[in-house]
Amino acid sequence: MDIIEKINYLIKEKGMSKKEFAHALQNLEPSLKSTGSVPNIQTIYGYLNGKRELKVELIPYIAEVLGVQEQELFSFDIEYAASYDLRYSKEAREIIDLLYYTPKPVRDEMIGRLREFKRLSGETTDAIKSHTS
Repeated sequence: MDIIEKINYLIKEKGMSKKEFAHALQNLEPSLKSTGSVPNIQTIYGYLNGKRELKVELIPYIAEVLGVQEQELFSFDIEYAASYDLRYSKEAREIIDLLYYTPKPVRDEMIGRLREFKRLSGETTDAIKSHTS
């Protein structure tokens, strides 16, 4: 996943529109080295749509608008489940990262509880289906 895809994913994850993102970015008044001016809305849309090459000097401003560290735009990978095209939320990515530090008995307990939630969810879904049929 390239940086533009990550930026667009984070925009969506934050519940922002591209227009809101573009205006928030402009409000920070980042200046482009090539022109010395703030990029206009159409230029920002060009970055987001992959039609323009993103300027490196915008990275700190983009990170600020999205509420992430600059490195996160380059380092985190959004996982996909092959059959569902599922994108893990920021919370799920954080849980995955923290599992490394979790003792095995705690992981085993978590797995047991998550399986129980899954079972209960399935029972709830089945009950709803039987009432609506």
